[in-house]
Amino acid sequence: MKAKVFVTIKENVLDPQGNAVQGALHTMGFAEVGKVRIGKYMEIELDTADRNEGEQRLIAMCEKLLANTVIEDYRYELEG
Repeated sequence: MKAKVFVTIKENVLDPQGNAVQGALHTMGFAEVGKVRIGKYMEIELDTADRNEGEQRLIAMCEKLLANTVIEDYRYELEG
């Protein structure tokens, strides 16, 4: 089973990396760019056919390591 995990900084947390990218894009002539938020994307192969078990294990991975839940949100998609 394949999992896709998307981790983003919470809306109420400052994103200095996003601000830097936004400023650079403006400098390069892309004035139409508004707010930029930076995140992470991961693909994980899970060695299980049980969708419920895979989902529970994936949530545990996100909560313990893949996302800092104090400042980040995450969402995931399961395929297979």
